[in-house]
Amino acid sequence: MTKNRSFLIFTSIALLLLIFTSCRSAKYLEDDQALVTDIDLTGIPQELKEQSSLYISNEIRPNSALNLTIYNIFNTYKGKYKTDNIRQVGEAPHILDSSLVELSTNQIQSFLKTKGYFNASVNTQIDINKKKARLDFNANLGNPYLLDKIDYEFQDTSMHLIYKNEVLPTTKIKIGEKYDAAKLLEERERLYIATKDKGYYDYVRQYMRVGVDTNVRADRVDLTIQVLNPENDKHRIYKINNVSLLIRPNSEEMKRDVNAYRDSVIDVDFMDETGRFRLRPISRYMYLRTGQTYSLSSENLSYDRLYEMNGFRSVKINFEKVDSSLLDVKYELIPRSLMANQVEGEYTFSSGMSGFNIGNTFSHRNVFGGAELLEVKLRYGVLFDPRLEGNLSQKIFNNDFQVGVNLVVPRLLLPFQVRGIGKYGLPRTTFSSSLQLFNQDNTYSNRYLINTLNYSWWQSPNLQHSYTPVVLEYRVGKFNESFKQNLINEGYNLYVESNDREYFGLGSQYAITWNAPKLLKLENFSYLRSSLDLSGNLLGLVSQAFNFQRNEDNQRILFKVPYLQYIKGELDYRWYKHFEGNRQFVLRFNGGLAVPYGNNSRLLIFEKSFFAGGMNGIRAWQARTLGPGNYNREGIPENLRLSLRNLDQLGEVKLETNLEYRFRLLSNFLGAKMNGATFVDMGNIWRLREDRFNPNGQFEINKFFSQIAIGTGFGLRFDMDYFIMRLDAGLKVKDPQFEGSDQWVIRKVFDAKDFKRGYYNSNRPDRYNFIQYNFGVGLPF
Repeated sequence: MTKNRSFLIFTSIALLLLIFTSCRSAKYLEDDQALVTDIDLTGIPQELKEQSSLYISNEIRPNSALNLTIYNIFNTYKGKYKTDNIRQVGEAPHILDSSLVELSTNQIQSFLKTKGYFNASVNTQIDINKKKARLDFNANLGNPYLLDKIDYEFQDTSMHLIYKNEVLPTTKIKIGEKYDAAKLLEERERLYIATKDKGYYDYVRQYMRVGVDTNVRADRVDLTIQVLNPENDKHRIYKINNVSLLIRPNSEEMKRDVNAYRDSVIDVDFMDETGRFRLRPISRYMYLRTGQTYSLSSENLSYDRLYEMNGFRSVKINFEKVDSSLLDVKYELIPRSLMANQVEGEYTFSSGMSGFNIGNTFSHRNVFGGAELLEVKLRYGVLFDPRLEGNLSQKIFNNDFQVGVNLVVPRLLLPFQVRGIGKYGLPRTTFSSSLQLFNQDNTYSNRYLINTLNYSWWQSPNLQHSYTPVVLEYRVGKFNESFKQNLINEGYNLYVESNDREYFGLGSQYAITWNAPKLLKLENFSYLRSSLDLSGNLLGLVSQAFNFQRNEDNQRILFKVPYLQYIKGELDYRWYKHFEGNRQFVLRFNGGLAVPYGNNSRLLIFEKSFFAGGMNGIRAWQARTLGPGNYNREGIPENLRLSLRNLDQLGEVKLETNLEYRFRLLSNFLGAKMNGATFVDMGNIWRLREDRFNPNGQFEINKFFSQIAIGTGFGLRFDMDYFIMRLDAGLKVKDPQFEGSDQWVIRKVFDAKDFKRGYYNSNRPDRYNFIQYNFGVGLPF
């Protein structure tokens, strides 16, 4: 029996035992108690069932099988539940309580009436068998009440005008439709926001009242919408008088004696008791300014942007009435800790090799007095191969050292001013520089330096732009001399040329993202991210104008180093379909094309190539172990397979499709929500041209289906509210490295011993795994 099959059987048995154990929990109860094991809602429309279920008390909902089992292990004694020394683990049994049943029944009934079923009645049937209770909330709805007439009464004509212009054109309250109290609340909220945005600072929601009359005609309801005036007064518009900004320290010990001053250009009084901040960079996001009409949207926008600057842990905006039409606005900010340091580490295991990564990030949150963020990142990773001879230091397969510096400025640093750029999100300018030093045992070393200037901003609430006008990079890749000569002798000249090289790059990048804020929401929407990466256009024009020198390979050089020319585009499109509850279907298409041209028309650098597999792609394969095309590593001499691992499976074309169905498994699993997912991944990478390095790896339309990999699997997602931990198990279904019907490797899963032995004999030291486990943080897409 294979290890994978043993694991599946063990998991299935453990799950069955868990369910069986939790179901036997009733035996620990007293004779007059019953464990709630099932709840049904009947007679309620499908679209209202989920909302109705929320009104059932948590104390009478069925327990989580796992949590109840854990509770039973620690809190039972001699066949009974303990009454003292209770361990706070798991979840206590949810015992039938008639008072909670009655409360839940009344709440469901009240909710149904808010949805137009004024004659609704809910009765609860309780079935008890062997100390197990099953509850059925049975609703008799009657006919829904439809809106027959709407009357409006406004004591102030200005309120009527705001309602008519701002609220009524998009109202959801319409004659002939079913009464819904939620729509009335939404109508009141929209009028509240519209009125506050027009300067009516004192307006409160309670000024709008709704009268409901159901006695005129059967199954019909008349509404009277009233908007009242303040008692003995009228609604008043307020304008902003004086604006001040006070920055207070975290503690009195950090307070400095400073003098307040007024910036007469922007009309803001400023006092910084920390002595660290400048007014102008912060004032950009103070949207309530002298002379303007008060606006709730401007107030909320100020809160949002000042928090997004990531330099303040507390933001308060206080108002003080000067007279019947003027407000003084007082901004009060408390900074976050000026500096922070974070150490991270992880253990890695891949293809029999193990290692670790350790990193350190130092942050300074106010470098130049405008909440600019400076980050210095250090990272070191090492991977050990136990198959190498010698002591521990001689078993290092590869090591990777990286250092990076980022400076994030919370505004666009441009020679001209762009107004309104922060309306939908905080704009940022990022200066970034990083250096990577990579070494692979007796094989390859890489020195890579990259510097970028990036601008990111929001055009609308869901449309984000990212433009990097400057990408300056320098790389030196070197093969071990003996390994390099071995590659040349085996005919891998093209691979040597594409990796054993020194180059200089000057380019730009652009990306556009649609609907990114919706990615964690359960609703119907589409997501799109498209990017374009260009390099060498400007250098190509300059080189022709000034006739740059050429090297022995006929490449034009700058500072004695050839420069890159390529174009690379990627597209990531996703369609999210939400079903009832926590069920969601996701369809994703991910494609890319990279074309080298001009100065390096034959070769695309390794760093810009595509790879397949990994936790966010085709999950049944490890990253960089799939493709290109029908490429099979069996054709590589055995002495090169280990050294070329993760280096030889790349391409210039990428096409992937993912289908994933997500659902809720447990609402409470050790304090988290446990969700499940089933998925199917399809796709591959390809070379644009035929080459000896990757035989059968080029893209050919007549071989397209035979070159597609297919994987499926199941995943668990542990939702901690602040982040999601993910475990996916991907199963290979169709593997394009084989030929004909042999590609359908799913047929070998339950009789894999001979298949794996044959694969190892032909591809050693590579081993074949049908199931690939992926552990990560966050959703795959």
